[in-house]
Amino acid sequence: MHTQPNKMKAAGFYSYGTPEVLQLIELDLPQPGEGEVRVRVKAAGVQPVDCAIRTGWTPPGVNITFPHVTGGEFAGVIDQIGEGVTSFAVGDEVLGFRTQFTYAEYLVVSVDQIVRKPEAMPWAVAGGLSGAGQTAHTALEELGVRRGDTLLINGAAGGVGTVAVQIAREWGATVIGTASEANHDYLRALGAIPVMYGEGLLDRLRAVAPHGIDVALDAASADGLRVAAQLVPDKNRVGTIFAYELADELGVRWIRSNRSAARLAKLVALYNEGKLHIHIRKTFPLEQAADAHREIETGHGRGKIVLQMD
Repeated sequence: MHTQPNKMKAAGFYSYGTPEVLQLIELDLPQPGEGEVRVRVKAAGVQPVDCAIRTGWTPPGVNITFPHVTGGEFAGVIDQIGEGVTSFAVGDEVLGFRTQFTYAEYLVVSVDQIVRKPEAMPWAVAGGLSGAGQTAHTALEELGVRRGDTLLINGAAGGVGTVAVQIAREWGATVIGTASEANHDYLRALGAIPVMYGEGLLDRLRAVAPHGIDVALDAASADGLRVAAQLVPDKNRVGTIFAYELADELGVRWIRSNRSAARLAKLVALYNEGKLHIHIRKTFPLEQAADAHREIETGHGRGKIVLQMD
């Protein structure tokens, strides 16, 4: 696709539906306003919430108009700065978050939603760190995970799960993680005790945690959340980022990410200290965003899926 001057390519959709609705479109280049920068995007993470929005779910406070460009995390190089910006300069490499519009060659973002990218951090990792990373960090904080806890993570090999395992281990918790058998060795390498999900899960968890489970995070399924609610005595210490409708019924927490540059900076610091590894499952070029969505919708995958712009 040939891009005209002052135009950019993005992956967007004109109607809700299956991954096929995602297509390469051409849009006007955005211009940064006061307190904003424009970023030439090098990588944008793909999250399950992006797929939900593509099929018709609208996040609170978001107004969807067509064509719509989804995506909530990115990394790239600042190529323009708006009025009043002194903390960043053209040429700075950054990673960050925003509400939608990251599946694009350029985006505009407030300076309070970006942090500097470490030189040694690969672009794919930087582009896929914010979403799962901040969600996991928020969840563990809200659930009060602390040294000595036994934590159950349902869906421990996914994007959020793998970050949650590593942060919880760093905080001194014992971690039990449900995953498909193919991901058990990977979870062991991260410091978790793997357990096969599915029928009989309750008995398997009681066997590996005879002294009980203190806290649980569900990142994968309603069935796993039901089991967690049976095992954890304090329902205030059971949370889900997945089965929000069931959360009310069970009297447990539905956790939404509380994103900030300060939280993202903590994750970057953990990465720099070698305490956080982000596994990149697969990368796709922007024009194959539909394939990226198909891949994420298969479920049971390990780590992050990322769009790379060049």
